[in-house]
Amino acid sequence: MSKLPEGPQIPEWLQLIYWIADPLKYLDQCVERYGDTFTIRLSGLGPLVILSHPQAIQEVLSAPPSQFKSGERNKLLRPLLGETSMTLLDGQPHQRQRKLLIPPFHGQRIHSYSQLICDITQQVASQWVIGQAFTARTAMQDITIEVIMQGVFGLGEGTRYQKLKLLLAAMLDMTASPLRSSMLFFKFLQRDLGAWSPWGKMVRRRQQIYNLLQEEINQRREQPEHMGNDILSLMMSARDENGELMSDQELKDQLMTLLFAGHETTATALAWAFYWIHRLPTVRQKLLEEIDSLGDNPDPMAIAQLPYLTAVAYETLRIYPVAFVIFARITTAPITIMGHHYQANTTLFACPYLTHRREDLYPDSDQFKPERFLERQYSAYEYFPFGGGNRRCIGAALAMLEMKLVLAKVLSNYHLALAQDKIIKPARRGFAIAPENGVPMVMTGQRVAKDSPKPATVNSI
Repeated sequence: MSKLPEGPQIPEWLQLIYWIADPLKYLDQCVERYGDTFTIRLSGLGPLVILSHPQAIQEVLSAPPSQFKSGERNKLLRPLLGETSMTLLDGQPHQRQRKLLIPPFHGQRIHSYSQLICDITQQVASQWVIGQAFTARTAMQDITIEVIMQGVFGLGEGTRYQKLKLLLAAMLDMTASPLRSSMLFFKFLQRDLGAWSPWGKMVRRRQQIYNLLQEEINQRREQPEHMGNDILSLMMSARDENGELMSDQELKDQLMTLLFAGHETTATALAWAFYWIHRLPTVRQKLLEEIDSLGDNPDPMAIAQLPYLTAVAYETLRIYPVAFVIFARITTAPITIMGHHYQANTTLFACPYLTHRREDLYPDSDQFKPERFLERQYSAYEYFPFGGGNRRCIGAALAMLEMKLVLAKVLSNYHLALAQDKIIKPARRGFAIAPENGVPMVMTGQRVAKDSPKPATVNSI
């Protein structure tokens, strides 16, 4: 029987606590002691082999999809996302859902959301008050939830819209803190003790969300004139190779999956971006010069093509990838990866956080340097914030577009400053790595295009 790579020998329950409390520190300690490949053992989850060498990533992604299964390893998400969520499926059912969902997230469909993103960003930013502090993460959440409500769910007003928006925000908040999200790791905490118990509250909120989504689906089926260009409408019209539509349960589960995959993650990445941009004046200045070069009211797709803006978005997702481990693969048969022999039913995790911190790939990897993405092109095995292979995030293009448009829209119209002159550290927030304090900021004024302003400071208020 093959021996798994070395790893920490402390009790599994203690490893799980470290993993929940401070996963990046734990990963850093492991890679320093055991190298590119190591095994951690988390109570209730069994041994997990962590991979970070590009060659190992390449060998996994180049193997036939039938060599692995992934849905089973994501089973702890079932209470949130539902039985038919694409995240929990394998084989033909996963392939079917993926084929049905990919079209709304590619090509011209993505471009059609660009003006919506710009309008929502302007709507949210116009409510900021000069001299009044706000947290970047919360502000970005206001934008991303609205993009999902209008662009994905097709709802922008009405009672159902208001109820659903409040419930979704509350649901996301419940899974955000390490303490609350620990319910998903510990089965004994998943006890419905009534509406006021943590698990009972989550179960009821999820059911309320599903009830509202079912009402919306029923209305669109009965009144086709309510169908639009939003992703829900496109999903309801999509047919698989046998001509079958998605069931109502599939629609609701995929909508919940899109919500959790696209809201908190994009908002967190944007919060990190605003932090780095305003901590490094030269980065901000280069961005403003590039954005201003497009003139007044530039086409959103012209903004999306800006090279330095794109590099800033890439570097943001490199230095602190929102998903610090990604694309779980469970071997279905023996396989050898970089000389390590693995038996069937071995769980392999790729770790973009560790790969993105390799000094041989990214010199001065702890520093924010967008220029590195202008100087060379990285392979899909060296840079993979959205995963890879048949499990790559289907919303990656939309997330990148949203990041770039929000950054450009805010920076070109407002002077912002960090409210605190201190280094902000990463902290686990649900399943993501977020700024520990949300990035407190202050709006110091509105900006006139092409004025080439000096970076604002809190002292200038």
